[in-house]
Amino acid sequence: MIDLSKYRDPKLIQRIVEDLQNWNKPIKIMEVCGSHTMAIGHWGIRKLLPKNISLISGPGCPVCVTPSSLIDELIKMKNITIATFGDVIRVPGKDETLEHARARGLDVRIVYSPLEALEMAKEKETIFVGIGFETTIPGIAQTILMAKQQKLHNFSVFPAFKLVPPALEALLSADDIKLDGFLLPGHVSVIIGSESYVLLPEKYNIGGVVTGFEPLDILT
Repeated sequence: MIDLSKYRDPKLIQRIVEDLQNWNKPIKIMEVCGSHTMAIGHWGIRKLLPKNISLISGPGCPVCVTPSSLIDELIKMKNITIATFGDVIRVPGKDETLEHARARGLDVRIVYSPLEALEMAKEKETIFVGIGFETTIPGIAQTILMAKQQKLHNFSVFPAFKLVPPALEALLSADDIKLDGFLLPGHVSVIIGSESYVLLPEKYNIGGVVTGFEPLDILT
């Protein structure tokens, strides 16, 4: 088991916070990922920072930005099993959620892995709702390859993935958003590599730091 205590050292946290008091220039930093937002809230990091340093929450959770039209399309599907991660069933469509549709008879099933949906497809046509950032895509892609290898034609994926670099570019292209830098998600960056962010300094003259989710990761 990994010892995380060194990333939560109160004395080192205090020293970094004291050093930040010497920074007088106003600065706005956006944390892109919802996991960073949760960590910042959990560790009370905003309260530790001087008033001139602002942390702004960014796109966050890919489920939360799922358009209602996608849910409506799923609800229209008949004679098919809809397999999805649990947090998707409460995303509102125009008139109802998948949870409401399930209550009136739509075959919606919660799974913890796309592999579960693959097993369901052996009995009935199944569509897996593919929602997530780059961290989710490889596992789903592997499941698609497995379906092909097994010659399983009853399995499909409804793609609704979100990619971090295009989201950053959309934010920076907006006239009403002024930022000085980004906290970039470590887990996504393991998948796509730090070179995916070169557009930040090269095109927009703005920096970003790939970091983890412990308090010292974020503060440093």
